[in-house]
Amino acid sequence: MQTASTNNCKRMGRSQELSEFKCGTVIGCHLCNKSIREIYLLLHIPRSVVSGIITKWKQLGTTETQPRSGRPRKMTEQGQYMLKRTVRRSR
Repeated sequence: MQTASTNNCKRMGRSQELSEFKCGTVIGCHLCNKSIREIYLLLHIPRSVVSGIITKWKQLGTTETQPRSGRPRKMTEQGQYMLKRTVRRSR
């Protein structure tokens, strides 16, 4: 059974990212000497996310999403069409 306070806190999927405003709010609370527990109860954000935001801010000095490593995604059909078209022209 869920209580009223857990209904407000929706689960975040791995693909979701927090807005810049929410990240800034977390950092602002941290700078006002609020504990991680107080921050996640106040903002209804999972504790691990709050901790990760604070850690990233301490290490990098920013809360922006950094580029990820790995293989780039496939081109869309329109991108492949444009590539074929430019190859044909440059022969």
